[in-house]
Amino acid sequence: MTTGPLALVQADDWLPQACTLPTVEQPLRIAEFDRLFTAGLRGLGRSAPTRLQLRLDAATEATARELTARETSCCSFFTFDFTPAPDGELLLDVTVPQAQVDVLDALAVRAAAAAGLSA
Repeated sequence: MTTGPLALVQADDWLPQACTLPTVEQPLRIAEFDRLFTAGLRGLGRSAPTRLQLRLDAATEATARELTARETSCCSFFTFDFTPAPDGELLLDVTVPQAQVDVLDALAVRAAAAAGLSA
């Protein structure tokens, strides 16, 4: 599914300047994503530079939906789509406009690091 290696970026650089979440709340949001990735991320891949697909444990669905809904409210360029996978897992497709590919690259690196996967 991966089109090529993920960009080498710092795993903590995924919050874009366009984010409207107050600065003091940003570390808390990052920690929430880290907990989601640590607990439920089973795999990830890229089919296009603007699309990241995360394979999540289905038990994390409620948390993932609530967290991505809040993320969309402060970073409206993200699109999050959930699809049940045939194997009982949950697919989360994250898409961004071309101008935000660096943010998606950094999110992928952070997710993989939190889950102990290779990016």
